[in-house]
Amino acid sequence: MKLSRIFQPHKLSFWILVVLNLLSLVLGHITQTYALSGLGTAIVIGLTLVNALIGALLAWRLVNS
Repeated sequence: MKLSRIFQPHKLSFWILVVLNLLSLVLGHITQTYALSGLGTAIVIGLTLVNALIGALLAWRLVNS
């Protein structure tokens, strides 16, 4: 398995992976900057977990394609 296979700019899944990584940065910034309520924290945690799961799936598909 070569990690260099993740870099495939001609595939849409690569660009979705880039956007998901940017979303991770935004979610991290939100959790560090703002004092969220319990519901806000739960929403951010849920989005973060879904983001990580989709990102891992896309990375796996790119490596194995």
